[in-house]
Amino acid sequence: MIRKNPTGDSPIVHESAFVDPTAILCGRVVIHENVFIGPYVVIRADEVDENGQMEPITVGAHSNIQDGVVIHSKSGAAVTIGERTSIAHRAIVHGPCIVGPGAFIGFNSVLFNCTVGEGCVVRHNSVVDGCDLPAGFYVPSTERIGPKTDLASIKKVAPWASEFSEDVAKTNNTLVQGYKRIQNEL
Repeated sequence: MIRKNPTGDSPIVHESAFVDPTAILCGRVVIHENVFIGPYVVIRADEVDENGQMEPITVGAHSNIQDGVVIHSKSGAAVTIGERTSIAHRAIVHGPCIVGPGAFIGFNSVLFNCTVGEGCVVRHNSVVDGCDLPAGFYVPSTERIGPKTDLASIKKVAPWASEFSEDVAKTNNTLVQGYKRIQNEL
């Protein structure tokens, strides 16, 4: 479902993107080309700042937002998802937040008030809260990364993790084409 927010903003969805009919996109949301938005995703840009302003929630080209993901933002702050990024099942991305290109965010992970750099891998059930994670970092499953985390203790992304991320992105790009082809059959 694509709908306006209370201030009258409507989502802008590139014609080549696929949005599952069960997903909800509300407000100042921008979906770029060849993006996959899976079942039961909620992307909601409806809160304003103290001046009544709102930044968009933007999903970059060739990214995939998988089943049950929630993307929202506090007080009109921006959320930017980079190109070729995978946000896996039931993750929460709550702005203000930037997820760089080619990143992978694992199942049930939570991002809040943070930047996740290009090519980072945040594995399943992890939390990144209130900090900036530089490009190419690897967050193991169930880790919590916050403002007091010593980033020198975080490993760089291993080749196998980058390959996994690329495979997920490629698979979901293929799904966009398949679902677009059959969407009128539903």
